[in-house]
Formats: sequence, structure tokens, C-alpha cells
Amino acid sequence: MKIKLFAAAALFATSLLSAQIDFRSTRFGITGGATISRVSNAHNPSGPRYSFYGGALALIPVDNNDQFYIQTEVEYLGAGESGNDKDAKGAPGYNAVYANNYISVPVYFKGYFSEAESEFFALAGPKFNFLVSQKVSDPGKPFYVPEQLEEYPDLNGKASSFNLAIGLGIGFSYKRMLEVTARYDLGLSNTYKGLMGELNADPNTAKKKSEQVFSVGLSYIFQ
Repeated sequence: MKIKLFAAAALFATSLLSAQIDFRSTRFGITGGATISRVSNAHNPSGPRYSFYGGALALIPVDNNDQFYIQTEVEYLGAGESGNDKDAKGAPGYNAVYANNYISVPVYFKGYFSEAESEFFALAGPKFNFLVSQKVSDPGKPFYVPEQLEEYPDLNGKASSFNLAIGLGIGFSYKRMLEVTARYDLGLSNTYKGLMGELNADPNTAKKKSEQVFSVGLSYIFQ
């Protein structure tokens, strides 16, 4: 009974939302900013990677009050991590870079806190990340590279070609045109499946390799 009620409520909500989406009033814009990313339980040593994102967005109204929207984006996203752990300075792999670069497609539900022209807003939704390039330099261990090495037949550092993440953000909009946004993306996928079999004294090795990205950026939305 509960499942039927939930299904009915979901169908009703979907129908209501679909009825209110106004594609004719879609606005477009550009977006970009700086990123800092890590991958949990993957490399040793492990530190942040600093990169950037940039792309285009579409803002689609889902009500008649200029308050709620669907915001979709297509952007280049630099992620991954480095070996710059402050406690491992001078250790093998400290200067390593494990760069994962994606074409990212977030689909956010976006809500302004009021109908005012200049106002704070929050957004949340899934992000679909498609790997376009992976670059590894000065790795801490030989099998951290994406290539399969003969001496390590069960291990490799090849990043997953697709990652799913959930994105959360908050920002401020000036006259619904210029916006600054801080976002946090939590990876739900296992970024490095080929490293799951690594055997050492670290119990985190057997855990999922989750990629996280924090970013701050600017968007300009055309009238």
C-alpha cells in the first residue's frame, strides 16, 4: 500500500512539474570558476588538486513566480587529486598529479529565497561526469598509472569512464544576471575500481574511491 501511495505521489509530482515547465522562457548563460578536488581512499600520499571548470547553462522556469527553476549545464570539469599531503613532504609521490578531466552535465533544481531581483539561492541535483582525459605524473606507486602493467596484473589506476555525483550549492544573484555560486559535489561512483585489490596495511584500501569537488564560480545569464 505504501509503495502504491509513493508511486502515485511521485507520478502526481512529476505531472505537476511537467505542466509548469516553460521552455519558451528558457534563459541561457555562461559559467566558470575554480575547483579543488580529492579522491578518498585511492592514492598514498593524497592531497588536493586545483583546477577549473567552465561551460554553458540553461535556466528553465518551473513556476510562474520567478522563484523555482531547473538549471542544466554542460561544462569542462577538472578533478582528481595530487600527492601533496603536508605530512608526506619529501616522500615518494608527494609531487604526483592524478588529473581526471570530464565533460560534466549537472541537472539542478534551483530555488531563489524570494522573488526579489537580487537574492540568495540554493541548488541541488545529480551530475553526470564523462571522462575525456586522464593524466598521471610522478605517481607514488607504479600501478597508479592508467595502463595495465604486466608485473601488477590485478591493479591499475585507470579512472572510470563515467562518474555519478550529487551536487549541492548556494549562491547570490545580482539582478538575476550575475551570480556567484559555491558548490560541493560528492561522488557516488567508484572512481578507481582497479585499485580495490591493493594489499597494504591501510584498511581504507578496500573502500570505494569517491571523488569530491568543491568549486566557487561566476555565472552570467543573458536576458
